[in-house]
Amino acid sequence: MYRRDFIKNFTYFSSSLCLNHLFNKSVFANEALKILTINIAKVTKTWNDMSIRADVPLSFYEKRGSATELIEIFSKGDGIELYDAVTDNGGNQEDVLFKKKLIETIDISNMKNWQKIIPEYKKNGEYSDSIRNEEGDIVGVPYLSNTDSLAYNKTKIGENINTWEALFDSQFKGYSSIQNSLGPTFTITAIYLKQSNKQDIKNPSNMTKDEIKGVCEFLIKMKKRGQFNKIWKSFNEGVELLANGEVLVSSCWEPMAISAQKKGTEIKYGIMKEGHLSWNNIWMLTKGGQKRGQQKNFYKLMDLYLSPWFGIRLLDKYGFTPQMTGMKKYINDLENFDVVKKQTLTERLVDKQKRISIKGNSWQNLYPKEILTYKDCWQKFLAA
Repeated sequence: MYRRDFIKNFTYFSSSLCLNHLFNKSVFANEALKILTINIAKVTKTWNDMSIRADVPLSFYEKRGSATELIEIFSKGDGIELYDAVTDNGGNQEDVLFKKKLIETIDISNMKNWQKIIPEYKKNGEYSDSIRNEEGDIVGVPYLSNTDSLAYNKTKIGENINTWEALFDSQFKGYSSIQNSLGPTFTITAIYLKQSNKQDIKNPSNMTKDEIKGVCEFLIKMKKRGQFNKIWKSFNEGVELLANGEVLVSSCWEPMAISAQKKGTEIKYGIMKEGHLSWNNIWMLTKGGQKRGQQKNFYKLMDLYLSPWFGIRLLDKYGFTPQMTGMKKYINDLENFDVVKKQTLTERLVDKQKRISIKGNSWQNLYPKEILTYKDCWQKFLAA
C-alpha cells in the first residue's frame, strides 16, 4: 500500500530473509543484537561497517512483507525469539505492536543523543504520536522521515511548480504520472482536493466511505481523459519516466527525484502549497530483546541513528530527512565535502523545513478505519 516496498527493497543488493553474522564472540564480548530491518537503515557499504561504527555486534535479518505480515511474525510466529529489534513505519504500527505486548517502552535516558532529536518529536509535537503508544509512552526511536511531494522536469517546464494542480492540469495531459499504490495516491489526491476546496474532506489519511468514493471518482475521471502517461509501479520505472522526459510531473519519493537528476535532467522536488504526505520509520525494542538483556546494545545502536554522522549520510545517499538538530552546522564543518555538495545538502534541508511547515500536510496511516472501501475503490480505479 505504501512506500514500504521501496524502503524494504531499494538497495544495492537484495536477498531473501537472511542472517548475516557480522562478528563472533572473539571480537565482541556479548551476544549480537538481532535486528529485523531494511537495507536503507545501512548508510555504509556493509552492515559490518555499521556494527563497527556503533560498537555493537549485529546480526542482520532483511525485513519483507506487509504491516500485517510483520505483526503475524511476532504474534503468531517466532519473531519474539528471533529478533531483538525491528523497524517499521510510525503510522499506527507502533500502537498495534504495543497493544499486542510485542514491543517495549523506550527509556530515553539511555541515549545521549536523544537530546538532539528534532522538535517535531517532542511531546505534543507534529510527529509526537508516531513514536508513542496511546498512553503517551515512547515506544519507537525515529531514524528517518520525509514529506512526499511532486517531482517535475524544470528543463522542459521552465519554471518551478508549487501545487498538486500540475498533476491533474490539462496542460500536462499524457505527461503526468502517479504511483500504483492506494495509500499514497489516494492521500495526496485527497490533500489536493481538500485544500483547493474541490471536495469536503476532514482527514485525508483516514477518510470516510463517501470521501474515499469522491477521491476515486476524481481519479477515474482523470484516468479516462488520458491525464496519466503511466501509473508507475517500481522505483526504477518512476526514475526512468522522469529522466527520459516521458513524464514531466510525477508524485514520487524524494530519492527518485535525486536519482533522475543524476541522469542529467534538471528534476526538481517541489514544495506543494496544499501540503504533503508525511511519514517516518522507527526502531523498536522487542519483548524478546528485553528478555535477553539486549537493552545496552539497542541503546548504543540508537545513539548512532540519532547522530549527525548518520543523518548526513542518510541525507546525501537517499535524500531522507535526518532526525536530529544541528545538521546545517555539521555540514558546514565537514572537511571532506566540497562546496557544491555542502550547498546541495543545505538546500535540501531548507526545502524540507519548508515542506514540514505547511499546514496541509497529512500523516500516513497504515490502518485507516475504512480500509476495505479504500481497497474496493482502488480496484475500481485500476479497472477503469
